[in-house]
Amino acid sequence: MARPMNNVYENYRRWRRYRTTVRELETLTPRDLQDLGIRRNDIQRLAREASRL
Repeated sequence: MARPMNNVYENYRRWRRYRTTVRELETLTPRDLQDLGIRRNDIQRLAREASRL
């Protein structure tokens, strides 16, 4: 029973990490994103990658 609960918790943590990353990157100005080498349409992909860590 502990294993399924761990999966639920882990999935929730990943989802939160994804949402936090998207929210933070979306607040950056175009200039900030350019300085980081990020295009606005890359934000969701980068957040997905970050949430898999």
